[in-house]
Amino acid sequence: MNVPVSDMTATWSRGLRALGAIVGLAVVASCAAPSTTSTGLMSSIAPTMAMSPLSVTPPSPDPRVGLDAGLFDAEEAVWNLRVVSKSPPPDPFVGRTNSDLAFKDNYAIQGNYDGVQIWDVTDPTTPTTVITYVCPASQSDVSVYGDLLFVSGEGMTGRLDCGAGGVEASVSQERLRGIRIFDITDIRNPRYIHNVQTCRGSHTHTVLEDPNDRDNVYIYVSGSAPVRPADELPGCSGLFPDEDPNSALFRIEVIRVPLADPTSAAIVSSPRIFEDLVAPPTHGLAPDDRAAVDAAVARGEFVADIMGQTVVLPPQFTAPLLDSIAGARGGTGVTAADSAALREYLPTLLERMIGGGDGREEMGPTQCHDITVYPAIGLAGGACEGYGLLLDISNPVDPVRLAAVADSNFSYWHSATFNNDGSAILFTDEWGGGGAPKCRASDPYEWGANAIFTIEGEDMEFQSYYKMPAAQTTLENCVAHNGSLIPVPGRTIMAQSWYQGGISLLDWTDPTNPVEIAFHDRGPSNAERMGSGGSWSVYWYNGYLYSSEISRGLDVFELVASPVMTQNEIDASNTVRFDQLNSQGQPEIVWPNTFALAKAYLDQLERHRAVSSGWVTEVRAALSGAEQASGSARASSLNALASQIGDGADQSRDPAKVRMLADVVRGLATGE
Repeated sequence: MNVPVSDMTATWSRGLRALGAIVGLAVVASCAAPSTTSTGLMSSIAPTMAMSPLSVTPPSPDPRVGLDAGLFDAEEAVWNLRVVSKSPPPDPFVGRTNSDLAFKDNYAIQGNYDGVQIWDVTDPTTPTTVITYVCPASQSDVSVYGDLLFVSGEGMTGRLDCGAGGVEASVSQERLRGIRIFDITDIRNPRYIHNVQTCRGSHTHTVLEDPNDRDNVYIYVSGSAPVRPADELPGCSGLFPDEDPNSALFRIEVIRVPLADPTSAAIVSSPRIFEDLVAPPTHGLAPDDRAAVDAAVARGEFVADIMGQTVVLPPQFTAPLLDSIAGARGGTGVTAADSAALREYLPTLLERMIGGGDGREEMGPTQCHDITVYPAIGLAGGACEGYGLLLDISNPVDPVRLAAVADSNFSYWHSATFNNDGSAILFTDEWGGGGAPKCRASDPYEWGANAIFTIEGEDMEFQSYYKMPAAQTTLENCVAHNGSLIPVPGRTIMAQSWYQGGISLLDWTDPTNPVEIAFHDRGPSNAERMGSGGSWSVYWYNGYLYSSEISRGLDVFELVASPVMTQNEIDASNTVRFDQLNSQGQPEIVWPNTFALAKAYLDQLERHRAVSSGWVTEVRAALSGAEQASGSARASSLNALASQIGDGADQSRDPAKVRMLADVVRGLATGE
């Protein structure tokens, strides 16, 4: 049968334009494929307008500003998210501090300064308590691997037996500072099987799955507390390395956990990844903090410079000192001379307490706060107090520092997140230690924020800052804290906690231009003073966002379609499933080939005007028709469509994304 080329072209175009046009697709499958597929068969892919960056129109005025206070009844604001559930803490943890989260199967495991809370989130609309395991040891950072649960302990009152009585003695064999290991084969009845003690305890830890070692997992321990006495744990030394080469300072600990016998877990190395680093630059006080110091001085209160920051010393610190000075001269009350004597003595006292005056104040950090490992690319990001580090972890026992960056706008490098392809990394700054209001209107945007770097070989290049933009009150501790990637294909989107600044979703696909695209926030937990509350961490897990609320329990959210996120993008992200998740053990995100994935890429090309609108309409119609077809008709039409998409890629303004779309369509055709 002889079919004129013009007739065949018209038939092809009508088939592409008709949603669900299975008849047109069948014609394609039955007719001989033309020798050229890049011209004449579809509208031109070349866009007619300039490419558009991500454009966001946030609500105005910002509804997060001025929210009413309350612990469990605070006013809330939400944008581009749906609140799925809010579960208050169980009775033993009411008034206690909730910390980080880990996930296994249908369970969310929430750390608490007094132990571990396990939630069954099979139905995220109604999380249910599995067990409230009381075992004090702040801050109970949690991670999972298989049937093992790891819990950090750093506080001085943590006991080996998980007892609630604390430890009063300055040296005690009953104290736990390190890593607890639980068997959670029966997750409703965790079994405490082992612990690994460390010299500085474990503020946080990171589980590393080495792709070349299936017999063990590794734990990187970050401990920021003072070094414990050798009488309590032999081998611990708080001397500087030039005084004692075995010093517990300026190192992390690496624990190897044999999976066949986790009770034999032990420290196998103590890498000194901080060598040769010098004290980083600092930024001094924010305007409101400077005003508070000046006012305190005017009232006759005591101030001091501590670790580069001027702070107002609390009465519970200065009052006993004044009493001692008065008592030493035989007085019965504090005089102006006593106050003057204390002011003169304070620098010497603080030097003895925290060091300094011997040149060592010019040395760099002695510990990391947190380390995020990305085994798929063999790299880790160390958020190490005054520096952000890039580490080679190809040998998990011997991580090697590749690069170190410092920034005068950063106060305390807190955590790190890579983008999925490992070409960029985001660090957070916990300015003020998490307990201070650092999102006030007068606070500089670059302080207490995120810093985004691209990874250039073995170096990092700064690109931009991002800070949650809604001004918070002086009653709300607010600063950058923990978050994770949301697996929206083709984009780098992160959910992040800001304590009482709530949670913020930012798109940093373009590292030079991070943009907020969603948020949730509550008013202060207390209307009269700084109260406890806010999101410690928020992580995406199997279709939902889970936020550990410091005082209010567990919050669950889900994405909703909006101008900055289509339902296709949400559906594609929800095809990613994990059996377990530790955010600091960052997994590589891999999307299965689905029609949702293809449509998501097409939506993104349309949003950014990388292709012509006519081409988008026709490809969308062809995908819809193929989705309704089956068998050889579906495969033939998809193969033809994939070829046409790929052939036109170079005419678009985003050839890489067009080729990604072509690959997905081809994968759908072959069933891969």
